[in-house]
Amino acid sequence: MEKLSVIIADDHTLFINGLCMLLQGEADIEVLSVAANGKEMLHLLHNYSPSLVLLDINMPGINGFEVLKRIKDYYPKIKVIMLSTYNEEHLIEKAKTEGANGYLFKNAEKAELLHAMRSVAQGQLCFPCKQPVVNSQLNEPDPFLKQFQLTKREVELLQFIKQNYTNQQMADHLHLSIYTVETHRKNIMQKLNLKNPVELTRFILQYNL
Repeated sequence: MEKLSVIIADDHTLFINGLCMLLQGEADIEVLSVAANGKEMLHLLHNYSPSLVLLDINMPGINGFEVLKRIKDYYPKIKVIMLSTYNEEHLIEKAKTEGANGYLFKNAEKAELLHAMRSVAQGQLCFPCKQPVVNSQLNEPDPFLKQFQLTKREVELLQFIKQNYTNQQMADHLHLSIYTVETHRKNIMQKLNLKNPVELTRFILQYNL
C-alpha cells in the first residue's frame, strides 16, 4: 500500500513535534520533513514530492496563504490542509478560494486529523461547517452601523484604535489573527473614505466613539 507522504509547516516547535509523534504510529502515513516557516516549506518542495502538506496560516516571513498560492501555482497535484487556531469564516473562505483542500483547527482530535488527511488524499474537501446564525444577529442594525455600513466588529475595532491599540494588541485581545485585524482596518478606511490614520482619529473624535 502506497503511503500518504506529508510535510508539516508550522513555526511552533512543540506543535510540530507533537504532530510528528501522533502520526508516527500510522502505518499508511509518512512524515517526509518539517519546516519552521514558509521559506523553508518552499525550499523543501525542491527536494521532496509529498502527497499532502499540513500548512500553518500564521508563520513569520511568508505566511501560509502565500505559500498555499505558490504550491497551487507550481505543484498543483499536492494537496494542502491549512492549520489554524482561528475559527473565522473570513479565513476559511479565503482558504477555499485560494485552493486549499481542507482547513483544520489546531485543537482537533486525533481521529478528526486522520480523517481529514485521508479524505483529502482521496480527493475530498474537508472544511468546518458554518455555525448557525444566532437570533440576536437578526435584529435591526444600529443606525450608526447602517449609515456607514460598518459591521459591529469594525465599530469594536474603532474603539480599540481610539485607545491607541496596535494591530497585534487588538488581535490578541479579540482572539483574532493579525491578518484579520489588518483586513478590518483596510475595510474601515475604505467604507469611511479615509486616507490615513490622522483622518481616522478625527472621525473617531467627531462621532465620539
